[in-house]
Amino acid sequence: MQDLFADRRQQKRDAAAPLAVRMRPRTLDAYAGQKHLLGPGEPLARLIAADRLGSVLLYGPPGTGKTTLAELIARRTDAVFVRGHAASAGVKEVRQVLDAARQRLELDGHRTVYFLDEVHRFSKSQQDVLLEDVERGVVTLIGATTENPMYAVNAALVSRSQIFALEPLSERDVAGVLRRAVADEDNGYGGQGVTLDQDALAFLARASDGDARRALNALEVAVLSERHAAEEGSADRGPGDAETAPVRGFPPVRVTLGAAEKSLQRKALAYDRAGTEHHDTISAFIKSVRGSDPDAALYWLAKMIVAGEDPRFLARRIAILASEDVGNADPRGILVAAACFDVVERIGMPEARITLAQATVYLATAPKSNASYAAINAAIADVEANRTQPVPTALRSARNRKSGDYKYAHAAEGGVSDETYLGVPTTFYTPTDRGHEVRIAAYLQWVKERRGA
Repeated sequence: MQDLFADRRQQKRDAAAPLAVRMRPRTLDAYAGQKHLLGPGEPLARLIAADRLGSVLLYGPPGTGKTTLAELIARRTDAVFVRGHAASAGVKEVRQVLDAARQRLELDGHRTVYFLDEVHRFSKSQQDVLLEDVERGVVTLIGATTENPMYAVNAALVSRSQIFALEPLSERDVAGVLRRAVADEDNGYGGQGVTLDQDALAFLARASDGDARRALNALEVAVLSERHAAEEGSADRGPGDAETAPVRGFPPVRVTLGAAEKSLQRKALAYDRAGTEHHDTISAFIKSVRGSDPDAALYWLAKMIVAGEDPRFLARRIAILASEDVGNADPRGILVAAACFDVVERIGMPEARITLAQATVYLATAPKSNASYAAINAAIADVEANRTQPVPTALRSARNRKSGDYKYAHAAEGGVSDETYLGVPTTFYTPTDRGHEVRIAAYLQWVKERRGA
């Protein structure tokens, strides 16, 4: 465990550090988010508690707590923590870290945690130097990366490490981080006369896109800006003007929604991801695609993207649209939607906005049909409302029918036999006269004539 003097030196350095650094939690209990890894009984939590953690790769978006988690692991495991950055660390530096780790282990039994930020930028030669000592346990490597390590990190290093994926913080988690920053008297703004309006808090929590560092940086910018404005106002105040008393040497400030918007250089939209605006906007998007208006559809899509809507939610709605409103009028629509969903999962935002836009435009400009949607609804209603039809004898599995009962369609002229497939005349699917369904309608009419119906 780091000694008392080291902790005090760190505290002095932190006092001059940005708010996001000062507010880094010093215990796992204060760590925000990642309950799927650190909640009771979860795998990473168990490994840390048992002090059995080997080398790991922490993979996730910026501001999700990768560096903080690595430092907390070092504190909990009584290890010496060595920080490095894969973009600047050379082979010589890596060898020095490994040599020191060996000496430390041999002399007093202390282990070393070697934290490497942006580990995906590590060169092949650097990774080769690390491999043997990582495998032998001389160092515990904790690599942090925003890239999927299965694609971006050397396979040999991946095979010697456990991969833990960190998720963007929820709005609730980010809001909690901001509240603590305002209330914390040691590292934040507690006792300094700083108040944060509720709508400003909600905006920062939403607009930070799950990035706690970004939210804290924005709060710090807003507070510093408001303090500067308050100090200028105090200098301009006349002898008879009222003056607000400073708190612990700081002018009291209020962070409003306007100040929060300026700190992020981003406008707050009237949009709640769980409320009326969410439902109304996605409804407008769906109806615009259905109505073949690509420009309106793109506008509503853009509104949701700017408001921080989950891109996976948008991709799911696009997939539903492809079947419900385009259907077999353009069978390629569902392929475009499926590809869109896959790309969104693989690359994420902000690049995925382009794929979402492409799929939106494709579906909005495609011929429309809800025939499949209407057909399955009609079939389900029939099954639920009427007596269930028995499977015709000829269609049953081979062991439950007589040999020769079934009329094999491929053996019939034109590939269409006069077999009965339901037992009662019923029509659920009626193709439209649009797009590919024109050909489907013609084919079904030909089949009907072949059967002599």
